[in-house]
Amino acid sequence: MASLGGLPKELLLHILSFLEPPELVSVQRVSREFSKIARDDVVWRARCFRESSYLTSLRSRLRLQDLNHALLQAANGVRAPSEEDGDTNEDSWIKSISGLEVDGDRISSSQRLEKERVRITANWDPIFPTEQVSWYDEYIRRQGPIAVSWFQMPYTQVTGTKSRSAADFVEARGVALYYPEGEERLDGKVLAVSPLDDGGVCLWHVSGSSTTRRGAIVARSRPGILFAGPKTRSSQIDSGVTECVSVDSQRHRAFFAVQQYLIEVDLPTLSVIHRETFPWSIATLSVASPAVPLTVGTSLGLHLHDYRSRTPPRNDVVDTVDAFDGTKVQLEDIYQDPYRQLFDDSPLPPYVPLAQPGPVSILHLPVEGQPDSLSDDIYVAGRFKSILHYDRRQFSRIKGTVYSGANLCSMTSLPYPFSYEDSQARRHARLSLEQVEKSKSGPGRTLIACGEYKSKGSLELYGLPPVGEPARNRQTCAHSKLMSVVNHGSCLAVADGMGYVKWFERDGFTEVRRHKIGHSERTEGPSIFASMPGSGDLARKLLPTRSAAVGGNDNVQVNNNDLLFWTGEKLGLLSFSSQPGFVPSDFEKEEEESVTPEQVQLEAQEQVYSQKMREALERHANDVRFASYLGGSSQSF
Repeated sequence: MASLGGLPKELLLHILSFLEPPELVSVQRVSREFSKIARDDVVWRARCFRESSYLTSLRSRLRLQDLNHALLQAANGVRAPSEEDGDTNEDSWIKSISGLEVDGDRISSSQRLEKERVRITANWDPIFPTEQVSWYDEYIRRQGPIAVSWFQMPYTQVTGTKSRSAADFVEARGVALYYPEGEERLDGKVLAVSPLDDGGVCLWHVSGSSTTRRGAIVARSRPGILFAGPKTRSSQIDSGVTECVSVDSQRHRAFFAVQQYLIEVDLPTLSVIHRETFPWSIATLSVASPAVPLTVGTSLGLHLHDYRSRTPPRNDVVDTVDAFDGTKVQLEDIYQDPYRQLFDDSPLPPYVPLAQPGPVSILHLPVEGQPDSLSDDIYVAGRFKSILHYDRRQFSRIKGTVYSGANLCSMTSLPYPFSYEDSQARRHARLSLEQVEKSKSGPGRTLIACGEYKSKGSLELYGLPPVGEPARNRQTCAHSKLMSVVNHGSCLAVADGMGYVKWFERDGFTEVRRHKIGHSERTEGPSIFASMPGSGDLARKLLPTRSAAVGGNDNVQVNNNDLLFWTGEKLGLLSFSSQPGFVPSDFEKEEEESVTPEQVQLEAQEQVYSQKMREALERHANDVRFASYLGGSSQSF
């Protein structure tokens, strides 16, 4: 290796390009210089292309065309070309795409073939000119092994000596990501925030640290802080609302939708600081951002909730709420009488009625070419046939609609243009280098939605402003409903009703890979339903742990963008590794080890003492009742 280190970097890179991916990974351990060269974007971009499903489908299409052409030539008595004519398989399919005719000059032919390779690669390349990406990271996401890890389960508050059962499990009713540093950083802490079925709030560690295992519970509030009084069917969290929690990391606030109440929680203290009442049940929330108001979708309308203009709560109010014990007096500053609002003279917040009920997803569209900045465009989708478009500056009226025809469940976007005609031509490698560059550098943004159309999954892409025909993949994306869609690196990740997470190219048609979530049960003594086909968990919501707006080619950490998912009850993590990062039994062992023999003995003594106290109080109560009976009897005589 010492002799190789003295070679020019270009020559060394050319030598390393002949190694297989496992060997390239081993070379990175030699030194920092070798690690930097072995992660070169040119090498791994070529690897991603050569092993892509795009190239596989393109070759299959060409083989079918060549077969039809050979049959036609055979019918006319013309000999079909063979490999003995001097062309390799790769050269032959490149010629088939481009229609090249090899002349007598081998140097000229090889240059023309190399230009065609570059052109076909450009047709496949999903990256836009202003977008930064690490192709080594992309190769791991596209070709590396996938492992599923399940987060620590919250249970009801029981003593350490009592064994826990499935009946003690508390379900998570939603999920959002929280960055305690105030913004997303490459090496920053990432937490998952969920409302629990018992009315509490729970935080999990997603990124992990030196002291906390990934997937472990780091904080949990007392039960009932999200309920306005005792838990009843009319006050509990609706399990049918997917987007029921939104987090503002800069202000360290979380917003929870519980029936018609929007409850604001201070995450560092896990205490309720405000509650807003809406006229109808809340069906969905937008992503909270410090730059724009929160958009709240109720069953019959849309509301703008500008929590930024509200004065910070007094310390005594927070302390009072934190000491909540269920009495109405202690919550009178937060939970006001709803009928009192009927006689309130304050102006109503911005509100827009919906012609049809059932909003499910609200999207704040980013600024063109700036994924970390939000525009004034608001898009709403749900159980109606069109996607509704509103402008925050003119919120009182609808700005436009985009017809879908499907029942949509989730939306995301790209701050880059999309054209259906150009996308179809690129799928068949028909565009020139100039045409590819023009299609990527034009103005516009991309709206991406998923849902269900006639019992099949529907993945839809729209160019904004409307550019030609929209792309709708309703034949091959899924045999059942698509639950969620997100941007994951250079691909689109979707979760379907069969329990699969699938990755597609940005054309919405070419599938990159898929993975089944499976079961979250323990390996020791699973239930009889674990081996039944089609009985795995479903991902109702997907969240990438890192957004595309963070990082670049020079400072991206390798393999740090996993997929967090929520099944409707539990949280899990899809990571690109050969082994799961954690399993539920790990947390159970840590809890058992954390209980010392002294604590067990102390708890046993407390239980004995409590039992004796209950018996003494019961004897005292019986003596009092007997004395009162004797007193009453003597008076009756």
